[in-house]
Amino acid sequence: MYGLLLAVIYLAFFSLGVPDSLLGAAWPVMHVDLSVPISHMGLVSMTISLGTIIASLFSNTLSKKLGTRFVTVISVFLTVAGLIGFSFSDKFRMLIVFSIPYGLGAGSIDAALNNYVALHFKAKHMSWLHCFWGLGAIISPFIMGYFLTHSDWHEGYRVVGYIQLAIALILLISLPIWKSGKNPDEGKSQNQIGLVGALKMKGVPFLLIGFFAYCAAESVTMNWASTYFVEVKHIAAEQAANLASLFYIGMTVGRFISGFISEKLGDRKLIILGTCILICGVILLFIPVGSYAFAIVAFVVIGLGCAPIYPCIIHSTPGNFGVENSGAIIGIQMASAYVGFTAMPPLFGLLGKAIGFEIMPIYILIFIALMITMMELTFRAARKAKGNIDVPRQ
Repeated sequence: MYGLLLAVIYLAFFSLGVPDSLLGAAWPVMHVDLSVPISHMGLVSMTISLGTIIASLFSNTLSKKLGTRFVTVISVFLTVAGLIGFSFSDKFRMLIVFSIPYGLGAGSIDAALNNYVALHFKAKHMSWLHCFWGLGAIISPFIMGYFLTHSDWHEGYRVVGYIQLAIALILLISLPIWKSGKNPDEGKSQNQIGLVGALKMKGVPFLLIGFFAYCAAESVTMNWASTYFVEVKHIAAEQAANLASLFYIGMTVGRFISGFISEKLGDRKLIILGTCILICGVILLFIPVGSYAFAIVAFVVIGLGCAPIYPCIIHSTPGNFGVENSGAIIGIQMASAYVGFTAMPPLFGLLGKAIGFEIMPIYILIFIALMITMMELTFRAARKAKGNIDVPRQ
């Protein structure tokens, strides 16, 4: 039953990844059909992210009242509503409306499951959990690319919505399996410190800024890779939708590999290693050649570099700040992450439209530098707070 519970958790995170790459893959066509500027993708992603921020801040409270398993099922059904709504949207304002359940569902499941796995499973499972997110994110651009070629983006969203519905029903049927886990309603027994108490802990502000910066870099790559290929490398939108999946392929492969080495290196070293690889990938985008071959390699390498960073930051939280505080801190971590997802892609869209989308590598590097600086300060502050004793789970 323990293995079956893990399978259910992996499936839930797969469902979280499926919708995440659809918007960026389809947007070069969607904005034309909806007669809105290309930069308006930022408004859609911002609305989705606002929903995730709200859901993340309340996820700890919901998990305490309902338990992680019920929060997970409800969240997936919310994303189903958002996706099906997108598939019937023929006005831009309809996308904004259906972005609300889309975002609320994503935020709840993200915070609840990340905290559950960080508390009860080894670091390798956190990496593989996010590997399954990557699998979902890889598949959906190919689905969208197929329907952009043979039908339209409405049908692409509709098919992905049906896939999500099937997953939601599986999760609903599997609710009894969670009883085999360790205290599935773990939030009820923890003495949570709350938002204000968490923010007062040494190192937490650094953590939030670092996570914000990482997610800003990741979300810009995720949402604008397809547009980068269209606007900078001048390739067809349908082909660009498929090439955008290269980032997710690199990330998924990297997370699969990092699961095998996470116990040996620890969270802190894996974050540093991932950052170095990530920088190498961004540097490839600076190579001034007409062919898009270097860009293809660059996005794969960027994905490889991103792979361990997100799961390692999450997994290190209980060790850095205490198991009893992890629910509250991971909730606001997710909120800070989605502030990055909310604000930075729209800003890049405006800058790209005004200056040119060639600025993507510079934009990403700025946030990478901020991220690694803040994360190092986080680990040092946590170690100092523990009296210079080696911090566990790192």
